[in-house]
Amino acid sequence: MKLLTFKYEGVEQVGVIVKDEISLHPISRGGITYKTMNDLIDSGTQTDFETIKALSQEESGSIALKDITMMAPIPLPKQDIICLGINYAAHAEESARFKREAFEKEQPALSVYFSKRVDLAVADGEYIQSHRDMVDSLDYEAELAVIIGKDGKNIAKDKVYDHIFGYTILNDVSARNLQTKHKQWYFGKSLDGFTPMGPWIVTVDEIDNPPALAIKSRVNGELRQNSCTDLMITSIEDAICELSSGITLRAGTIISMGTPAGVGMGFTPPKFLNKGDVVECEIEGIGCLKNYVD
Repeated sequence: MKLLTFKYEGVEQVGVIVKDEISLHPISRGGITYKTMNDLIDSGTQTDFETIKALSQEESGSIALKDITMMAPIPLPKQDIICLGINYAAHAEESARFKREAFEKEQPALSVYFSKRVDLAVADGEYIQSHRDMVDSLDYEAELAVIIGKDGKNIAKDKVYDHIFGYTILNDVSARNLQTKHKQWYFGKSLDGFTPMGPWIVTVDEIDNPPALAIKSRVNGELRQNSCTDLMITSIEDAICELSSGITLRAGTIISMGTPAGVGMGFTPPKFLNKGDVVECEIEGIGCLKNYVD
């Protein structure tokens, strides 16, 4: 299923895109529609997708996609997004070149985690704030994002996918000058408007485990990133097993799995984003997230 958050006649709600992909069914129970994706995830259906499908068809008609306003699938995450850094070997090389640091050929022994604050996630078709008063090196990063479907602690590797609700696309927009100046990632990746997400969530039952999906990005039609999610250094199973060994992962948690090579800072000279640029992040089996730079 493709689950999306949208506004219809000014009311925010969630729905299931029907197979014709030109309409959707709102998800409701007892005549009351679910207002947010987090409400749906917390409703007790968790990863019971047959129940969700039934709820989308029992009481509601269909709405044409052309008549809705698309929102990010989780516009207001419950907490900061958990991100993996340097999780594709080729991206580690280009990152090191940009920072003018020596890159060790061996893969890092430990995963790199950081968090990204989200004021309001940016929907497909909306604008990325460029913050030109403080950012001179605006960059893009296409990433596979994992949404946790039920609470978990000490999750075994063979149980990881039982805890996943679904997947979406996330563009980890980054201010490289702020990263370099502050020598950390949090500030430079957390400015308002720096989290395009969407266009929807594809439920975990629709994609093979582990996901081996083509991941790409384009800027103004030019292919920049072109890789596959099975090339991640730390896998989804490893990340969730490791994180849950010391952290209770709550339903609705978003984990963004890192970006492959081809970001703007990786080119010589760098190809940073400018006003008017069109950025597309695409993942096989999920869709394409398209945004514009203001």
